[in-house]
Amino acid sequence: MSSKSKFPKNRPFRFYKKGGLYLTSVIVLFLLIGLLTTIQPAYRISSGTITKWTNDIDGSVFLHLLGMENRAFNQAFPEETPLPSWSSSLFQVATSIKPKDPRSLLGNEIPGFSIYDSQILIAGEGTDYTNLPYESSPPLEEVLKDREAIVETEEDEVKEEENSQSTGDRKVVYIYNSHNRESFLPHLPDVNDPDQAHHSKVNITMVSDRLAKSLEAKGIGAEVEDKDIGNLLDEKGMEYWQSYEASRGVVQEAFAANKDIQFSFDLHRDALNRKHTTKEMEGKDYARIIFVVGEDHPKFEKNLQLATELHYLLEEKYPGLSRGVLRKGGSGTNGIFNQDLSENALLIEFGGPENNLDEMYRSADAFAEVFSKYYWDAESVEGDS
Repeated sequence: MSSKSKFPKNRPFRFYKKGGLYLTSVIVLFLLIGLLTTIQPAYRISSGTITKWTNDIDGSVFLHLLGMENRAFNQAFPEETPLPSWSSSLFQVATSIKPKDPRSLLGNEIPGFSIYDSQILIAGEGTDYTNLPYESSPPLEEVLKDREAIVETEEDEVKEEENSQSTGDRKVVYIYNSHNRESFLPHLPDVNDPDQAHHSKVNITMVSDRLAKSLEAKGIGAEVEDKDIGNLLDEKGMEYWQSYEASRGVVQEAFAANKDIQFSFDLHRDALNRKHTTKEMEGKDYARIIFVVGEDHPKFEKNLQLATELHYLLEEKYPGLSRGVLRKGGSGTNGIFNQDLSENALLIEFGGPENNLDEMYRSADAFAEVFSKYYWDAESVEGDS
């Protein structure tokens, strides 16, 4: 009878090999943990860094990963949807360039192209990446120039309404204008260039006044900031692109002086042409509205919720008046717009340089009507709770 062993001759070698690999892995793991916990905080990989890396990865990659563990997630994809390329995903993480999105490359190479980094969260009628709102940034001396202006309007004054609800003496809505001198070409006879459409009196602040009057007529107390941010920039030796920095102190002072403020709206005039900023309804032209929400602060979600609800209320009452909801953040833009100061803060673009005050006033009245419904419905819910 053969005396050969039942086990292969190389079995002890395999055992030692696996044991060595296991021991080596444990040692490497301990060394890595020790390295990560002993290096200076400035050189550690922060959660923010990881978030930035993962933001550059296509969201479908994570959905596919979840689908490997729970097949229910795979139902979110059409049948036979291929798994995203890992090489493409790693390339995005390493370079922040998305192969299927030329904006991610061109935005870093072409001056001014970064405005297309904005993300459309809700697209209103006709809104796409070819007609995003943008702010012209002329030299401050151009903004502060004296120009002739003509104010002729046909729209009636706001009429008082009988309201069963009222905020009384409380001013719950605060309206201001970071770019307070943005004006309108139809009221500037000597100006043809939209970038020069600025005036010290005939400007977007008149729309703010109209909105406040419309809100007051519906029982909602509102106040309009009267500080000239253009002059403030000049006094402080700041540039026009620092307008939000200049208006921030003004807004903080308003909040400190009035504890009743619940909502703050920064009204602007967009820089797009009339084709994109005008909507005809029942034989009258209205200046279209778009909501801009800064995403680089903790109150982003709350502000976004407000913008979303107001957009859909406008769509219900005035279809096509709202151009949608836009989020802005990251490099190349402010990304905050002072919206971190309140959970109910919005930047609202009304019309463009080719709209006139009648069109702007109609839109202000329409927005006041919609907002009053939102406000009193919310008050009713809070009163019942």
